[in-house]
Amino acid sequence: MNTPTKGKFRYIVFQDGDAWYAVALEFNIVESNDDPKLAFMSLLQAVSGYVQSAKKIGGSRFESLNQETDPEYEDMWSNLHTAKPVKSPYKINMYGVSAV
Repeated sequence: MNTPTKGKFRYIVFQDGDAWYAVALEFNIVESNDDPKLAFMSLLQAVSGYVQSAKKIGGSRFESLNQETDPEYEDMWSNLHTAKPVKSPYKINMYGVSAV
């Protein structure tokens, strides 16, 4: 359970066509850029702002910090963690887990 002071989120940075996308799965935030590192940095800034907003709004459940993940991105994440990944039209630059 994510809160504004603790928790984690999964992220994936991938290319689709000429654009790079960075996705925070638990928050359903997507940032894009021509450069994968800049897309990822934009994602981290967006997540930070999102968490700060949740902190200001308050509430005991913090539903916005614990969303249901988009099925397409959940499938992509699952494929990255299988012994035999399914071929994807996307080029993956990086993925991982980050603290809130």
